[in-house]
Amino acid sequence: MKDKYDIVLHWSREDRVFIAEVPDLPGCMAHGRSRAKALAQVEEAIQLWIEVAREAGMAVPQPKRRRVTRA
Repeated sequence: MKDKYDIVLHWSREDRVFIAEVPDLPGCMAHGRSRAKALAQVEEAIQLWIEVAREAGMAVPQPKRRRVTRA
């Protein structure tokens, strides 16, 4: 089963795009003009982050379980 990482999605007023960040994978983020595009881009970024980490011999953090809250 594929690991599922939490994704934090927010609107950047300054850049006028949605930003998607993965807290468990430092520096892993992507953006898109729509929520769907940002989420699709960050799924690709997650896979690339993991691939590069493994190639470099780095440990890949396991996803943490977090409580979901909505503002």
